[in-house]
Amino acid sequence: MLDDLTDEEWLDHEGQRIGRRIREVREFLNLTQERVFLAAPMNRAHCQNIEAGRTNPTLRTLLRIARAIGVSLEELAR
Repeated sequence: MLDDLTDEEWLDHEGQRIGRRIREVREFLNLTQERVFLAAPMNRAHCQNIEAGRTNPTLRTLLRIARAIGVSLEELAR
C-alpha cells in the first residue's frame, strides 16, 4: 500500500501517523495539549495541527514535543 504512494502522499501519511502517535502518548500519560504546547513552547493551534497531521513540524519542534511529553523522539516515531 505505502509503495503505491507518491513521495508527497507518503510524507502526508507519515506526518499523520506521527501526529496520532504524539496524541496517543500524550493521552496515555494524561497530559493535556495545553501542558505540551506551553512546555514545548508553541501555540495551541500549531500543537493541534501537528497532532491532526495537518502541518509539517520541524525536527526541532518534534524534539521539543518529545521533551515536553518526557519521551524520546524514537518513541514518538514508533
